[in-house]
Amino acid sequence: MAGKVVPTRGNLVRLARSLALARKGHDLLEQKRQVLMMELTTTIAAARDLQKEVASVFAEAYDALQKANVSLGIETVEEIAHSIPEERRFAIRLHSVMGVEIPEVDPIEPKTSPAFSFWETSGSMDVAYLAFRRVLAVLAKLAEVENAVYRLAVQIRRTHRRVNALEKIVIPTTLTSLASISSVLEEGEREDFVRMKTAKKNQAEGGK
Repeated sequence: MAGKVVPTRGNLVRLARSLALARKGHDLLEQKRQVLMMELTTTIAAARDLQKEVASVFAEAYDALQKANVSLGIETVEEIAHSIPEERRFAIRLHSVMGVEIPEVDPIEPKTSPAFSFWETSGSMDVAYLAFRRVLAVLAKLAEVENAVYRLAVQIRRTHRRVNALEKIVIPTTLTSLASISSVLEEGEREDFVRMKTAKKNQAEGGK
């Protein structure tokens, strides 16, 4: 870049402005990266806690399902399960963290009235149904958090690349170009000064 820029005062001013913008952009991107890193650390911790909760809730749900199978029979439990409608009431909103759109899933009520008749069922089926409602509620929250982790990580990687580009390429190259142009301009000023002194000296000697 230093060899391609014409050494003029106009280019010197332009590069000085570019350098100021690059440094300001670098500082802003570095601040953004730090904020996103803190958000990512918090979100990862929440994801780990939720993963443990999911494992616990799944274990309880499958235990309840086994008891229902023993109480009612596997075929009866399957028929009841097929009669339960799919959960489609997922409300997802987005909120911004330093320009990153993070999804938020409205909490799913883990306790709800059974969607099947009490006829030919038992309390064990009710327990299993509510246990899997808790599984659904926790999985929805885990999906929200894991999606946030992914989006934050992607944005941090992009921001890191931009910071590195400014820090290791744009700013050093601009500094080199500024130094090169300044050197050429200073050398030109010295040559002009010497020529002026020589011309004045010759003029003075010619007038004698």
